[in-house]
Amino acid sequence: MSDDRVVVALDVGGTGMKCALVRPDGVVVGTERHPTDAARGPAAVVGTILDVAGGLADKARADGLTPIAVGIAVPGVVDEARGVAVWSANVGFRDVPLRDLTVQRLGLPTALGHDVRVGGLAEARLGAGRGTGHVLFVAIGTGIAAAHVVDGTAAVGAHGAAGEIGHILVRPDGPRCGCGRPGCLEAVASAAAIGRRYAELAGDTADAPATAAEVADRAAAGEPLAGQVWQEAIEALADGLASGQALFDVATIVLGGGLAQAGDRLLTPLRAALHERMTFHREPQLVAAALGDEAGCLGAALLALDAVGVRDHQEKR
Repeated sequence: MSDDRVVVALDVGGTGMKCALVRPDGVVVGTERHPTDAARGPAAVVGTILDVAGGLADKARADGLTPIAVGIAVPGVVDEARGVAVWSANVGFRDVPLRDLTVQRLGLPTALGHDVRVGGLAEARLGAGRGTGHVLFVAIGTGIAAAHVVDGTAAVGAHGAAGEIGHILVRPDGPRCGCGRPGCLEAVASAAAIGRRYAELAGDTADAPATAAEVADRAAAGEPLAGQVWQEAIEALADGLASGQALFDVATIVLGGGLAQAGDRLLTPLRAALHERMTFHREPQLVAAALGDEAGCLGAALLALDAVGVRDHQEKR
């Protein structure tokens, strides 16, 4: 096969789709962004996904490239083996056979993956966890989810739901999580939870309460209340990550998502808190994600390349 091969990659979120043409060596040769407009309903979203994927494949051919596969990442519960988007609150999917629909429309082999798992795949092979073999990628944003990647393969789980580290119980008497149980890590230490906690303690009833980033800024500036809320989140995250390390014994934990943009304001105290929790466990390296919002597209492309038997990409980037 010639070196003009590319994968059509889409990272579908509730608000927008990040799309790319990706070479087998992991290099992105073209990008696009499109609105998801999830409010239109799941059928319309599927139509947009197929239209965008088809348009990217056509663009690749017009540029002298050869699309060899399609990779699509979606949020929610994903049955990767069957290629079905089982459920997604953000996009409205329920049992959508997205892989087969894409194959029928484009005539190309297609892989469907979970957005956090493919992000972890990209960080493990091409990003901050590259070369370390055993990686736990933790995305901290509105919620918290993880991907456990061993030698370049992300664990899916028996039911397609591996990696729900956000639902580790860390504070039995804590706030109720969206899943219905009180005290989940996500209910205490996600970006959304940090903003809620600060507003609650500050008595802030504004329509737009402080964001987690603003809480981090205020904590760094010495505001006691923000410092308290930030430290509470750090301690809960350290508990969750220590549980993850006890289970998976990884070499590297990669933190991604919006909260990771706090940089050393997050990583420095979190490393110290995690260190305190290590007894006989080997302490993992704790690093920030390196690929930014490219990770989803890159990971979707890697999943598709695996599906067509091309697995040398991570060695060449």
